[in-house]
Amino acid sequence: MAKLHVKEENSCGVCFSTMVFYRSVSLLSKLRNRVVKQPSLTNSVRWLQIQTSSDLDLHSQLKELIPEQQERLKKIKSEYGKVQLGNITVDMVLGGMRGMTGLLWETSLLDPDEGIRFRGHSIPECQKLLPAAKPGGEPLPEGLLWLLLTGKVPTKEQVDALSKELRDRATIPDYVYKAIDALPVTAHPMTQFTTGVMALQVRSEFQKAYEKGIHKSKYWEPTYEDSLSLIAQLPAVAAYVYRRMYKNGESIPMDDSLDYGANFAHMLGFDSPEMQELMRLYVTIHSDHEGGNVSAHTGHLVASALSDPYLSFAAALNGLAGPLHGLANQEVLLWIKSVVDECGENISKDQLKDYVWKTLNSGKVVPGFGHGVLRKTDPRYMCQREFALKHLPNDPLFQLVSKLYDVVPPILTELGKVKNPWPNVDAHSGVLLNYYGLTEARYYTVLFGVSRSIGICSQLIWDRALGLPLERPKSVTMEWLENHCKKSA
Repeated sequence: MAKLHVKEENSCGVCFSTMVFYRSVSLLSKLRNRVVKQPSLTNSVRWLQIQTSSDLDLHSQLKELIPEQQERLKKIKSEYGKVQLGNITVDMVLGGMRGMTGLLWETSLLDPDEGIRFRGHSIPECQKLLPAAKPGGEPLPEGLLWLLLTGKVPTKEQVDALSKELRDRATIPDYVYKAIDALPVTAHPMTQFTTGVMALQVRSEFQKAYEKGIHKSKYWEPTYEDSLSLIAQLPAVAAYVYRRMYKNGESIPMDDSLDYGANFAHMLGFDSPEMQELMRLYVTIHSDHEGGNVSAHTGHLVASALSDPYLSFAAALNGLAGPLHGLANQEVLLWIKSVVDECGENISKDQLKDYVWKTLNSGKVVPGFGHGVLRKTDPRYMCQREFALKHLPNDPLFQLVSKLYDVVPPILTELGKVKNPWPNVDAHSGVLLNYYGLTEARYYTVLFGVSRSIGICSQLIWDRALGLPLERPKSVTMEWLENHCKKSA
Protein backbone atom coordinates (compact mmCIF):
# COMPACT_ATOMS: atom_id res chain seq x y z
CA MET A 1 0.00 0.00 0.00
CA ALA A 2 1.21 3.52 -0.78
CA LYS A 3 1.48 5.96 2.10
CA LEU A 4 1.23 9.72 2.01
CA HIS A 5 3.06 11.49 4.83
CA VAL A 6 2.56 15.17 5.55
CA LYS A 7 5.33 16.75 7.59
CA GLU A 8 5.58 20.41 8.53
CA GLU A 9 8.22 22.26 10.51
CA ASN A 10 7.43 25.61 12.09
CA SER A 11 9.88 28.49 12.59
CA CYS A 12 10.91 27.13 16.00
CA GLY A 13 11.99 23.85 14.49
CA VAL A 14 9.15 21.91 16.12
CA CYS A 15 7.91 19.10 13.96
CA PHE A 16 4.42 17.85 14.35
CA SER A 17 3.00 15.00 12.61
CA THR A 18 0.89 13.94 10.02
CA MET A 19 -1.86 12.20 8.39
CA VAL A 20 -1.62 8.97 6.53
CA PHE A 21 -3.90 7.50 3.99
CA TYR A 22 -3.72 4.54 1.67
CA ARG A 23 -4.32 3.99 -1.95
CA SER A 24 -4.26 0.83 -3.98
CA VAL A 25 -0.90 0.16 -5.59
CA SER A 26 -2.68 -0.94 -8.73
CA LEU A 27 -3.70 2.66 -9.37
CA LEU A 28 -0.09 3.83 -9.54
CA SER A 29 2.63 2.61 -11.85
CA LYS A 30 5.41 4.53 -10.14
CA LEU A 31 5.62 6.37 -6.84
CA ARG A 32 7.99 8.94 -5.57
CA ASN A 33 8.55 11.46 -2.83
CA ARG A 34 7.99 14.94 -4.09
CA VAL A 35 8.81 18.25 -2.46
CA VAL A 36 6.25 21.00 -2.96
CA LYS A 37 6.99 24.43 -1.54
CA GLN A 38 4.48 25.96 0.82
CA PRO A 39 4.33 29.75 0.90
CA SER A 40 6.20 31.17 3.87
CA LEU A 41 7.93 34.44 4.71
CA THR A 42 9.74 32.94 7.71
CA ASN A 43 13.22 31.51 7.57
CA SER A 44 11.92 27.97 7.84
CA VAL A 45 11.55 25.68 4.87
CA ARG A 46 8.01 24.30 4.67
CA TRP A 47 7.74 21.35 2.38
CA LEU A 48 4.92 18.91 1.83
CA GLN A 49 6.00 15.32 1.31
CA ILE A 50 3.59 13.50 -0.94
CA GLN A 51 3.46 10.40 -3.09
CA THR A 52 2.36 10.81 -6.66
CA SER A 53 2.48 9.11 -10.03
CA SER A 54 5.78 9.81 -11.77
CA ASP A 55 4.46 9.60 -15.33
CA LEU A 56 3.17 13.16 -15.40
CA ASP A 57 5.65 14.59 -12.94
CA LEU A 58 8.83 16.31 -14.05
CA HIS A 59 10.57 16.11 -10.68
CA SER A 60 10.26 12.33 -10.45
CA GLN A 61 11.47 11.87 -14.01
CA LEU A 62 14.52 13.96 -13.18
CA LYS A 63 15.13 12.13 -9.93
CA GLU A 64 15.33 8.85 -11.81
CA LEU A 65 17.80 10.24 -14.35
CA ILE A 66 20.26 11.94 -12.01
CA PRO A 67 22.08 8.88 -10.53
CA GLU A 68 22.80 7.54 -14.02
CA GLN A 69 24.18 10.88 -15.21
CA GLN A 70 26.26 11.27 -12.04
CA GLU A 71 27.91 7.93 -12.76
CA ARG A 72 28.40 8.93 -16.39
CA LEU A 73 30.25 12.08 -15.33
CA LYS A 74 32.44 10.12 -12.91
CA LYS A 75 33.35 7.71 -15.70
CA ILE A 76 34.25 10.54 -18.08
CA LYS A 77 36.49 12.10 -15.42
CA SER A 78 38.22 8.83 -14.50
CA GLU A 79 38.74 7.53 -18.04
CA TYR A 80 39.25 10.73 -20.03
CA GLY A 81 40.26 13.36 -17.49
CA LYS A 82 43.70 13.90 -19.05
CA VAL A 83 42.54 13.98 -22.69
CA GLN A 84 43.31 17.31 -24.38
CA LEU A 85 40.42 19.15 -26.08
CA GLY A 86 42.57 21.56 -28.08
CA ASN A 87 45.31 24.16 -27.87
CA ILE A 88 44.82 27.61 -26.39
CA THR A 89 46.32 30.40 -28.46
CA VAL A 90 47.04 34.02 -27.65
CA ASP A 91 44.29 35.00 -30.10
CA MET A 92 41.79 33.06 -27.99
CA VAL A 93 42.90 34.75 -24.78
CA LEU A 94 42.69 38.20 -26.36
CA GLY A 95 39.62 37.48 -28.47
CA GLY A 96 36.95 36.80 -25.87
CA MET A 97 37.86 33.09 -25.51
CA ARG A 98 36.23 32.33 -28.88
CA GLY A 99 36.87 28.80 -30.03
CA MET A 100 38.01 27.74 -26.57
CA THR A 101 36.23 24.68 -25.17
CA GLY A 102 35.83 25.20 -21.44
CA LEU A 103 32.28 24.56 -20.25
CA LEU A 104 29.96 21.63 -19.69
CA TRP A 105 26.44 22.51 -20.89
CA GLU A 106 24.05 19.58 -21.21
CA THR A 107 20.84 21.16 -22.43
CA SER A 108 21.91 22.34 -25.89
CA LEU A 109 24.79 22.32 -28.35
CA LEU A 110 25.51 24.89 -31.05
CA ASP A 111 26.95 23.68 -34.35
CA PRO A 112 28.47 26.38 -36.60
CA ASP A 113 26.67 25.00 -39.64
CA GLU A 114 23.51 23.35 -38.28
CA GLY A 115 22.69 25.83 -35.55
CA ILE A 116 21.30 24.99 -32.13
CA ARG A 117 20.20 21.53 -31.07
CA PHE A 118 18.14 21.12 -27.93
CA ARG A 119 19.12 17.77 -26.41
CA GLY A 120 20.08 16.63 -29.89
CA HIS A 121 16.97 17.97 -31.65
CA SER A 122 17.09 20.79 -34.21
CA ILE A 123 14.49 23.56 -34.20
CA PRO A 124 12.53 22.04 -37.11
CA GLU A 125 12.56 18.70 -35.31
CA CYS A 126 11.32 20.32 -32.10
CA GLN A 127 8.51 21.97 -34.05
CA LYS A 128 7.43 18.53 -35.24
CA LEU A 129 8.04 16.53 -32.06
CA LEU A 130 7.04 18.78 -29.16
CA PRO A 131 3.36 19.04 -28.20
CA ALA A 132 1.47 22.09 -29.43
CA ALA A 133 -1.65 23.89 -28.22
CA LYS A 134 -3.42 22.96 -31.45
CA PRO A 135 -2.72 20.55 -34.33
CA GLY A 136 0.06 21.88 -36.52
CA GLY A 137 0.74 24.74 -34.12
CA GLU A 138 3.95 26.02 -32.60
CA PRO A 139 5.60 24.01 -29.79
CA LEU A 140 4.64 24.76 -26.21
CA PRO A 141 7.56 26.15 -24.16
CA GLU A 142 6.65 23.79 -21.32
CA GLY A 143 7.47 20.92 -23.65
CA LEU A 144 10.92 22.31 -24.32
CA LEU A 145 11.51 22.75 -20.58
CA TRP A 146 10.69 19.07 -20.10
CA LEU A 147 13.00 18.12 -22.98
CA LEU A 148 15.91 20.22 -21.69
CA LEU A 149 15.67 18.77 -18.21
CA THR A 150 15.12 15.12 -19.09
CA GLY A 151 16.37 14.67 -22.63
CA LYS A 152 13.00 13.11 -23.44
CA VAL A 153 10.22 14.37 -25.70
CA PRO A 154 7.15 14.73 -23.44
CA THR A 155 3.58 13.72 -24.15
CA LYS A 156 0.81 16.30 -24.34
CA GLU A 157 -0.46 15.05 -20.96
CA GLN A 158 2.95 15.62 -19.38
CA VAL A 159 3.14 19.11 -20.86
CA ASP A 160 -0.36 19.95 -19.63
CA ALA A 161 0.57 18.79 -16.12
CA LEU A 162 3.73 20.91 -16.17
CA SER A 163 1.75 23.89 -17.48
CA LYS A 164 -0.62 23.59 -14.53
CA GLU A 165 2.29 23.30 -12.09
CA LEU A 166 3.84 26.49 -13.47
CA ARG A 167 0.53 28.33 -13.10
CA ASP A 168 0.30 27.12 -9.49
CA ARG A 169 3.80 28.46 -8.80
CA ALA A 170 3.22 31.87 -10.41
CA THR A 171 2.07 33.83 -7.32
CA ILE A 172 3.98 37.09 -6.93
CA PRO A 173 4.38 38.72 -3.47
CA ASP A 174 3.28 42.35 -3.28
CA TYR A 175 6.74 43.51 -2.23
CA VAL A 176 8.07 42.52 -5.65
CA TYR A 177 5.76 45.02 -7.32
CA LYS A 178 6.63 47.62 -4.70
CA ALA A 179 10.33 47.16 -5.42
CA ILE A 180 9.70 47.79 -9.11
CA ASP A 181 7.46 50.77 -8.32
CA ALA A 182 10.32 52.36 -6.38
CA LEU A 183 12.10 52.91 -9.71
CA PRO A 184 11.26 55.73 -12.10
CA VAL A 185 8.76 54.58 -14.70
CA THR A 186 11.29 55.74 -17.30
CA ALA A 187 13.94 53.28 -16.11
CA HIS A 188 14.95 50.79 -18.80
CA PRO A 189 12.62 47.77 -18.85
CA MET A 190 15.55 45.43 -18.13
CA THR A 191 16.45 47.44 -15.03
CA GLN A 192 12.90 47.10 -13.74
CA PHE A 193 12.73 43.42 -14.69
CA THR A 194 16.00 42.53 -12.95
CA THR A 195 14.86 44.43 -9.86
CA GLY A 196 11.75 42.26 -9.76
CA VAL A 197 13.84 39.09 -10.01
CA MET A 198 16.07 40.22 -7.15
CA ALA A 199 12.98 40.90 -5.04
CA LEU A 200 11.70 37.37 -5.74
CA GLN A 201 14.92 36.03 -4.20
CA VAL A 202 13.54 36.65 -0.71
CA ARG A 203 11.70 33.32 -0.96
CA SER A 204 14.62 31.27 -2.24
CA GLU A 205 14.31 27.68 -1.06
CA PHE A 206 17.96 26.99 -1.87
CA GLN A 207 19.16 29.77 0.41
CA LYS A 208 16.99 28.53 3.26
CA ALA A 209 18.08 24.93 2.78
CA TYR A 210 21.76 25.87 2.59
CA GLU A 211 21.53 27.88 5.78
CA LYS A 212 19.99 24.84 7.48
CA GLY A 213 22.90 22.64 6.40
CA ILE A 214 21.52 20.59 3.50
CA HIS A 215 23.88 17.89 2.22
CA LYS A 216 25.53 18.74 -1.10
CA SER A 217 24.05 15.63 -2.73
CA LYS A 218 20.63 17.25 -2.25
CA TYR A 219 21.52 20.71 -3.60
CA TRP A 220 19.65 20.02 -6.81
CA GLU A 221 16.27 19.66 -5.08
CA PRO A 222 15.86 23.21 -3.68
CA THR A 223 17.55 24.42 -6.89
CA TYR A 224 14.76 22.68 -8.78
CA GLU A 225 12.14 24.32 -6.58
CA ASP A 226 13.62 27.79 -7.08
CA SER A 227 14.11 27.28 -10.82
CA LEU A 228 10.59 26.08 -11.53
CA SER A 229 9.12 28.87 -9.41
CA LEU A 230 11.31 31.48 -11.07
CA ILE A 231 10.36 30.31 -14.57
CA ALA A 232 6.72 30.38 -13.52
CA GLN A 233 6.86 33.88 -12.01
CA LEU A 234 8.81 35.68 -14.72
CA PRO A 235 5.96 36.30 -17.22
CA ALA A 236 3.86 38.04 -14.57
CA VAL A 237 6.80 40.23 -13.47
CA ALA A 238 7.71 41.02 -17.08
CA ALA A 239 4.10 41.84 -17.95
CA TYR A 240 3.86 44.12 -14.90
CA VAL A 241 6.87 46.08 -16.16
CA TYR A 242 5.32 46.39 -19.62
CA ARG A 243 1.90 47.51 -18.37
CA ARG A 244 3.53 49.92 -15.89
CA MET A 245 5.61 51.59 -18.59
CA TYR A 246 3.29 51.60 -21.57
CA LYS A 247 -0.31 50.95 -20.43
CA ASN A 248 -0.82 53.32 -17.48
CA GLY A 249 -0.07 50.61 -14.93
CA GLU A 250 -3.24 48.64 -15.69
CA SER A 251 -2.17 45.08 -14.98
CA ILE A 252 -3.91 42.00 -16.40
CA PRO A 253 -4.16 38.89 -14.21
CA MET A 254 -3.10 35.45 -15.34
CA ASP A 255 -5.70 33.24 -17.05
CA ASP A 256 -5.76 29.75 -15.51
CA SER A 257 -6.98 28.26 -18.77
CA LEU A 258 -3.94 29.32 -20.80
CA ASP A 259 -0.50 27.77 -21.30
CA TYR A 260 2.79 29.51 -20.52
CA GLY A 261 3.32 31.36 -23.81
CA ALA A 262 -0.34 32.27 -24.32
CA ASN A 263 -0.61 33.52 -20.74
CA PHE A 264 2.43 35.72 -21.22
CA ALA A 265 0.83 37.28 -24.31
CA HIS A 266 -2.46 37.66 -22.43
CA MET A 267 -0.88 39.43 -19.43
CA LEU A 268 0.92 41.77 -21.81
CA GLY A 269 -2.47 42.61 -23.32
CA PHE A 270 -2.50 40.56 -26.54
CA ASP A 271 -5.18 37.90 -26.91
CA SER A 272 -5.23 37.12 -30.61
CA PRO A 273 -4.61 33.42 -31.36
CA GLU A 274 -1.79 34.34 -33.75
CA MET A 275 0.02 36.43 -31.12
CA GLN A 276 -0.31 33.54 -28.67
CA GLU A 277 1.24 31.25 -31.26
CA LEU A 278 4.04 33.73 -31.87
CA MET A 279 4.80 33.95 -28.16
CA ARG A 280 4.97 30.15 -27.90
CA LEU A 281 7.44 30.09 -30.78
CA TYR A 282 9.41 33.08 -29.48
CA VAL A 283 9.88 31.68 -25.97
CA THR A 284 10.81 28.24 -27.32
CA ILE A 285 13.49 29.31 -29.80
CA HIS A 286 15.05 31.93 -27.48
CA SER A 287 15.24 29.59 -24.49
CA ASP A 288 18.78 28.23 -24.82
CA HIS A 289 21.87 28.62 -27.03
CA GLU A 290 24.49 26.48 -25.28
CA GLY A 291 26.63 27.81 -22.43
CA GLY A 292 29.19 30.18 -23.91
CA ASN A 293 27.00 33.21 -24.62
CA VAL A 294 27.13 36.05 -22.11
CA SER A 295 23.84 35.43 -20.27
CA ALA A 296 24.17 31.64 -20.05
CA HIS A 297 27.82 31.78 -19.02
CA THR A 298 27.09 34.47 -16.44
CA GLY A 299 24.28 32.43 -14.89
CA HIS A 300 26.49 29.35 -14.76
CA LEU A 301 29.46 31.27 -13.33
CA VAL A 302 27.50 32.97 -10.56
CA ALA A 303 25.67 29.77 -9.66
CA SER A 304 28.99 27.92 -9.39
CA ALA A 305 29.56 29.97 -6.21
CA LEU A 306 26.32 28.33 -4.92
CA SER A 307 24.39 31.54 -5.42
CA ASP A 308 20.73 30.55 -5.71
CA PRO A 309 18.87 30.58 -9.05
CA TYR A 310 17.34 34.01 -8.41
CA LEU A 311 20.72 35.66 -7.84
CA SER A 312 22.30 33.75 -10.72
CA PHE A 313 19.55 34.56 -13.19
CA ALA A 314 19.48 38.23 -12.19
CA ALA A 315 23.18 38.35 -13.04
CA ALA A 316 22.46 36.63 -16.36
CA LEU A 317 19.82 39.26 -17.16
CA ASN A 318 22.35 42.02 -16.60
CA GLY A 319 24.56 40.37 -19.20
CA LEU A 320 21.62 39.95 -21.55
CA ALA A 321 20.94 43.70 -21.31
CA GLY A 322 24.19 44.52 -23.10
CA PRO A 323 24.04 45.95 -26.66
CA LEU A 324 26.26 43.12 -27.95
CA HIS A 325 23.92 40.44 -26.59
CA GLY A 326 20.18 40.62 -25.90
CA LEU A 327 19.74 44.32 -26.48
CA ALA A 328 20.47 43.71 -30.17
CA ASN A 329 16.86 42.71 -30.86
CA GLN A 330 15.63 46.22 -30.06
CA GLU A 331 18.42 47.73 -32.16
CA VAL A 332 17.28 45.78 -35.24
CA LEU A 333 13.75 47.14 -35.24
CA LEU A 334 14.95 50.68 -34.56
CA TRP A 335 17.37 50.43 -37.50
CA ILE A 336 14.69 49.01 -39.81
CA LYS A 337 12.36 51.85 -38.85
CA SER A 338 15.15 54.34 -39.58
CA VAL A 339 15.37 52.86 -43.09
CA VAL A 340 11.61 53.35 -43.54
CA ASP A 341 11.71 56.89 -42.15
CA GLU A 342 14.44 57.91 -44.57
CA CYS A 343 13.61 55.87 -47.66
CA GLY A 344 9.99 54.75 -47.30
CA GLU A 345 8.45 51.27 -47.05
CA ASN A 346 8.75 50.55 -50.80
CA ILE A 347 12.51 50.96 -50.90
CA SER A 348 14.23 49.22 -53.79
CA LYS A 349 17.13 46.81 -53.32
CA ASP A 350 19.52 49.33 -54.85
CA GLN A 351 18.39 52.02 -52.42
CA LEU A 352 18.71 49.50 -49.60
CA LYS A 353 22.28 48.69 -50.64
CA ASP A 354 23.13 52.37 -50.46
CA TYR A 355 21.63 52.65 -46.98
CA VAL A 356 23.54 49.59 -45.76
CA TRP A 357 26.81 51.03 -47.04
CA LYS A 358 25.94 54.35 -45.44
CA THR A 359 25.48 52.58 -42.10
CA LEU A 360 28.76 50.67 -42.40
CA ASN A 361 30.76 53.69 -43.57
CA SER A 362 29.58 55.65 -40.55
CA GLY A 363 31.36 53.16 -38.30
CA LYS A 364 28.21 51.31 -37.26
CA VAL A 365 27.14 47.71 -37.78
CA VAL A 366 24.01 46.42 -39.47
CA PRO A 367 22.18 44.94 -36.46
CA GLY A 368 20.83 41.39 -36.76
CA PHE A 369 23.60 40.01 -38.96
CA GLY A 370 26.54 37.85 -37.92
CA HIS A 371 27.09 35.54 -34.96
CA GLY A 372 30.00 34.58 -32.73
CA VAL A 373 29.68 30.87 -33.52
CA LEU A 374 27.25 30.33 -36.41
CA ARG A 375 28.58 30.36 -39.96
CA LYS A 376 25.25 30.03 -41.78
CA THR A 377 21.78 31.56 -41.48
CA ASP A 378 20.46 31.12 -37.95
CA PRO A 379 17.72 28.43 -37.87
CA ARG A 380 15.91 30.65 -35.36
CA TYR A 381 15.72 33.29 -38.08
CA MET A 382 14.38 30.78 -40.59
CA CYS A 383 11.55 29.49 -38.40
CA GLN A 384 10.44 33.08 -37.74
CA ARG A 385 10.57 33.75 -41.47
CA GLU A 386 8.35 30.72 -42.06
CA PHE A 387 5.93 32.04 -39.43
CA ALA A 388 5.83 35.41 -41.23
CA LEU A 389 5.29 33.80 -44.64
CA LYS A 390 2.34 31.93 -43.14
CA HIS A 391 0.72 34.74 -41.17
CA LEU A 392 1.91 38.12 -42.51
CA PRO A 393 3.40 37.73 -46.00
CA ASN A 394 2.28 41.20 -47.13
CA ASP A 395 3.51 43.18 -44.14
CA PRO A 396 5.81 45.96 -45.42
CA LEU A 397 8.38 45.54 -42.64
CA PHE A 398 8.54 41.79 -43.27
CA GLN A 399 9.09 42.44 -46.96
CA LEU A 400 11.89 44.83 -46.02
CA VAL A 401 13.48 42.15 -43.83
CA SER A 402 13.29 39.77 -46.80
CA LYS A 403 15.10 42.29 -48.98
CA LEU A 404 17.77 42.69 -46.31
CA TYR A 405 18.29 38.92 -46.41
CA ASP A 406 19.21 39.30 -50.10
CA VAL A 407 21.16 42.55 -49.81
CA VAL A 408 23.23 42.49 -46.61
CA PRO A 409 25.19 39.18 -46.77
CA PRO A 410 26.92 39.97 -50.11
CA ILE A 411 27.91 43.42 -48.82
CA LEU A 412 29.34 42.01 -45.58
CA THR A 413 31.16 39.33 -47.58
CA GLU A 414 32.61 42.02 -49.83
CA LEU A 415 33.70 43.96 -46.76
CA GLY A 416 35.84 40.96 -45.82
CA LYS A 417 35.84 41.48 -42.07
CA VAL A 418 32.88 39.31 -41.10
CA LYS A 419 33.12 35.54 -40.63
CA ASN A 420 29.36 35.13 -40.75
CA PRO A 421 27.40 37.57 -42.97
CA TRP A 422 24.06 35.82 -42.43
CA PRO A 423 21.08 36.98 -40.34
CA ASN A 424 20.68 35.83 -36.75
CA VAL A 425 17.62 35.45 -34.52
CA ASP A 426 17.43 39.18 -33.78
CA ALA A 427 17.02 40.11 -37.46
CA HIS A 428 13.41 38.94 -37.49
CA SER A 429 11.78 38.86 -34.05
CA GLY A 430 11.11 42.60 -33.75
CA VAL A 431 9.19 42.76 -37.02
CA LEU A 432 6.87 39.95 -35.91
CA LEU A 433 6.21 41.54 -32.51
CA ASN A 434 5.65 44.92 -34.12
CA TYR A 435 3.07 43.47 -36.53
CA TYR A 436 0.92 42.16 -33.67
CA GLY A 437 1.03 45.44 -31.77
CA LEU A 438 3.98 45.04 -29.42
CA THR A 439 5.78 48.04 -30.87
CA GLU A 440 7.88 49.16 -27.91
CA ALA A 441 11.37 48.08 -29.02
CA ARG A 442 13.02 48.99 -25.69
CA TYR A 443 11.01 46.21 -24.09
CA TYR A 444 12.07 43.41 -26.42
CA THR A 445 15.04 42.25 -24.36
CA VAL A 446 12.68 41.50 -21.47
CA LEU A 447 10.92 38.98 -23.71
CA PHE A 448 14.30 37.47 -24.45
CA GLY A 449 15.00 37.31 -20.71
CA VAL A 450 11.79 35.45 -19.88
CA SER A 451 12.62 32.95 -22.62
CA ARG A 452 16.24 32.44 -21.61
CA SER A 453 15.21 31.43 -18.07
CA ILE A 454 14.12 28.02 -19.38
CA GLY A 455 17.57 27.12 -20.66
CA ILE A 456 19.65 28.72 -17.91
CA CYS A 457 17.57 27.33 -15.05
CA SER A 458 17.47 23.85 -16.60
CA GLN A 459 21.25 23.78 -16.72
CA LEU A 460 21.55 25.20 -13.18
CA ILE A 461 19.58 22.21 -11.89
CA TRP A 462 21.99 19.87 -13.66
CA ASP A 463 24.98 21.88 -12.40
CA ARG A 464 23.93 21.09 -8.84
CA ALA A 465 22.85 17.51 -9.61
CA LEU A 466 26.24 16.75 -11.16
CA GLY A 467 28.14 18.58 -8.44
CA LEU A 468 29.95 20.89 -10.86
CA PRO A 469 32.63 22.94 -9.05
CA LEU A 470 33.29 26.63 -8.60
CA GLU A 471 34.43 28.12 -11.91
CA ARG A 472 37.91 29.64 -11.66
CA PRO A 473 39.89 30.03 -14.90
CA LYS A 474 43.45 31.39 -14.91
CA SER A 475 44.12 34.94 -16.07
CA VAL A 476 47.42 36.44 -17.21
CA THR A 477 48.89 39.88 -17.91
CA MET A 478 50.23 41.23 -21.21
CA GLU A 479 53.72 41.03 -19.71
CA TRP A 480 53.20 37.34 -18.95
CA LEU A 481 52.03 36.76 -22.53
CA GLU A 482 55.04 38.58 -23.96
CA ASN A 483 57.52 36.66 -21.80
CA HIS A 484 55.83 33.32 -22.42
CA CYS A 485 55.74 33.82 -26.19
CA LYS A 486 59.39 34.93 -26.31
CA LYS A 487 60.43 31.79 -24.44
CA SER A 488 58.34 29.63 -26.76
CA ALA A 489 59.74 31.22 -29.94
